[in-house]
Amino acid sequence: MKLGIALSGGGIRGIAHAGVLQALVDHNVHIDVIGGTSSGSMIASLYAMGYEPYIIYQLFKKHSKEVIGVKNFPFISTFFNLKFNKRQTLTGFHNGEAIEEIYNKFSKKHNITNISQIKMPLIITTVDIMKSKEYIFTNYIPKNAEDESKYITNITIGKAVRASSSFPAVFSPCNIEKYAFMDGGALDNIPVLEVKKQGADKVLAVKFDADSIDENSNLMDIVMKTIDIMGSKIAENNLAASDYVLSVYTDKVGLLDIEKLDKCYEYGYESVEKNWKKIKEKLGL
Repeated sequence: MKLGIALSGGGIRGIAHAGVLQALVDHNVHIDVIGGTSSGSMIASLYAMGYEPYIIYQLFKKHSKEVIGVKNFPFISTFFNLKFNKRQTLTGFHNGEAIEEIYNKFSKKHNITNISQIKMPLIITTVDIMKSKEYIFTNYIPKNAEDESKYITNITIGKAVRASSSFPAVFSPCNIEKYAFMDGGALDNIPVLEVKKQGADKVLAVKFDADSIDENSNLMDIVMKTIDIMGSKIAENNLAASDYVLSVYTDKVGLLDIEKLDKCYEYGYESVEKNWKKIKEKLGL
């Protein structure tokens, strides 16, 4: 049996995926196919290249400020404080080059430059805003693919992760030839179906619980709630196709809340431990 795992986007919360993977490793679970969107693609790509989950966690801690470009960036308040005239536009606070450079360095350490060189089947989703179409960066085009044109196999790891992680307003679209790629979560936040197309018999989907909103909620809480609602709606078909959905509660961690990286990693690990019996049963482990 081949086991696949699909990791959702979620900003800084994505480090929880490393905690999930570490817990699975501790239970001697072998993953054969991995896919991810946005921050999920950051974890998935490193794991597919051979990085151990705990090392991935340490790399995130070391490079998170570099990737985002600022310290603990309250981007929503910054956004509303910006002043525009009719000739000004907002394409993004950062162009994402830091993500690309860092991930290319990570891949070179494992003697990998192109996604096609990775042995483990890997799925990274993105969206071309010019065509409003989903594209898949992968090392293997699925057999009997209905639309082979949406699969891109000739791309560096850094460019693929950057494209999938180009969250609107925070990062500018990633321009590659005729494409303008943005965050894959716009159309496919948990790529279960694509992971199955790579031959996975069972797929574990990992997503984040939406936090509750009350009278004490701030603007960031509302934004994160909105993102979670949209992501869950978009992912309905994928979640239905999974064999088990692991929902990770992250206690109102903001999109770019760097100071809570440690807690997010712990939340991911603990979510597997709390649900291990069900995971084991549903996945036939």
